[in-house]
Amino acid sequence: MELLLLAVAIAGVSLSAPLIAATAAPALAIAFWRNAMAVGALTPFALWRHRAELRGVGRRTALLAVAAGALLAVHFGVWLPSLRMTSVASSTALVTTTPIWTTLLLSLRGHRPPALVWAGTALAFLGVLMLTGVDLSLSPRALAGDALALAGGMAGAGYVLLGAEVRRTVSTVTYTYLCYATTTVLLLAACLIGGVRLGGHSGETWLKLVLLTVAAQLLGHSLMNRVVKGLGPSVTSTAILLETPGAALIAALWLDQRPPAVAYPALAVIMAGLALVILGDRKRKPVPPETGV
Repeated sequence: MELLLLAVAIAGVSLSAPLIAATAAPALAIAFWRNAMAVGALTPFALWRHRAELRGVGRRTALLAVAAGALLAVHFGVWLPSLRMTSVASSTALVTTTPIWTTLLLSLRGHRPPALVWAGTALAFLGVLMLTGVDLSLSPRALAGDALALAGGMAGAGYVLLGAEVRRTVSTVTYTYLCYATTTVLLLAACLIGGVRLGGHSGETWLKLVLLTVAAQLLGHSLMNRVVKGLGPSVTSTAILLETPGAALIAALWLDQRPPAVAYPALAVIMAGLALVILGDRKRKPVPPETGV
């Protein structure tokens, strides 16, 4: 069941890049609205069914959720602008280093991931490189964009790890609500400080922002927050690599952009790497099943 939900989540986030590319709005504004709209959609549900849990959240758990939201804000805030500073291929390859940083952070925390997890992570990332290539430019602007994308991958790893910790004790809705609310506030501050235009968009742009929120945020990130408790941060972060070929295939169907021939073998390599991570991660201590939404 959790693997099925993860597949739906990956399909949701795979819509992100094509939608962002087709949305005529500043990058930070897109990041802000997808989180703000998600908070708006979650608010009635969170206050109706999870009010008691929200009130009872301990200080440590709340701080971890806020920290995860801050890292998610950094992830969006540096990656989306990088897409317009460096090549999409370089930005994608660098931001999807998330599972590498996740595995390294787990090692530093004394978890010692099995050799299969390391091998699977490397193999899956190789699949991304097969699809995106390595075309790092030496121009100052492109190098700055590469650095931002790499920072986005690091922030994404911290977000996944903190989310896994918070989800040990609270429901998906409570964690997601606290996390997205923090991300929204921080991105709003960044937009206001940077003078980013938040309104005045066309009806088509607002429609795309709503679709982005539903697909990439509510279905994508929220379902990842749902399954990270059971699947663990290693499997969840490695599965994010499937976003790259997923976006290419969606673009082929939706935008009539034929994916490169290497997209299909790259997808197979990423899937093989993910399978190794799942096999290796099963050596860890089992996690109790989900008890609430």
